[in-house]
Amino acid sequence: MNLPKIPLADWIETIEKWLENNLGPFFDIISAIIGGTVNGLDDVLRGLPALVIIAVFVVLAWFLGKWKLALFTAIGLLIIENLGLWGPTMQTLALVLTAAIISVVIGVPIGILCARSNAMQRIFTPLLDFMQTMPAFVYLLPAVTFFRLGVVPGVISSIIFAIPPTIRLTNLGIRQVPGELVEAADAFGSTPLQKLFKLQLPIAVPTIMAGINQTIMLSLSMVVIASMIGAQGVGEYVYRAVTQGRTGVGFEAGLAIVILAIILDRLTQKVVQRTEKQS
Repeated sequence: MNLPKIPLADWIETIEKWLENNLGPFFDIISAIIGGTVNGLDDVLRGLPALVIIAVFVVLAWFLGKWKLALFTAIGLLIIENLGLWGPTMQTLALVLTAAIISVVIGVPIGILCARSNAMQRIFTPLLDFMQTMPAFVYLLPAVTFFRLGVVPGVISSIIFAIPPTIRLTNLGIRQVPGELVEAADAFGSTPLQKLFKLQLPIAVPTIMAGINQTIMLSLSMVVIASMIGAQGVGEYVYRAVTQGRTGVGFEAGLAIVILAIILDRLTQKVVQRTEKQS
């Protein structure tokens, strides 16, 4: 006996068309905000001389991780400049920073909400599971439908793909605050907001920062994939190399992405370590 197929694809496409027809102005506002943020960061990163940006990263690396990280940062960024990929790398960095900032702005409050409500945690947990296990390429389709081609759908798909770690680890960090401290705060008459901002969040900062670190790494990987829908940056060079069979060009672009990923990862890890020592 053959059961009739569930018309899931038709349902999804119907919802997609309804959203496109009825929420067009809302999507235009989102597109303007994200596009403006990306363009602003891109103008700053590519407008300043490469040596100035390199110096800023080296000083930051020295402050957070001492001379080894600073040396790697200097050599890595100089290699990117030497390969002629500085401009595309800064475009990629602008996309990653935009996606990561928006993910944190949205993800941390949702994580706090989940930590304060078991019902909200039960609602969001399967959604986060779905977001993390769905193939990344699938996110490109609705992003293109609502925001056309370009950097905006690339950032949107990156946010959807990268936001779960921030939500999960914010929730986890707050829930791991010792119950005795929470009871002591209640005993001293602390309001919920005072308890959150003066006790729970400071203690949870290392865990939250670990989630932000993962979000940044996932944003970088998704931004590269988003080059298929017109997102700019080094991912465009990778995609072009794959379609044209140019192994050397692909390796150079891949090396630039690896260097950028290692620098961002090490810097955020050092921030996590500092917050752990201070907490």
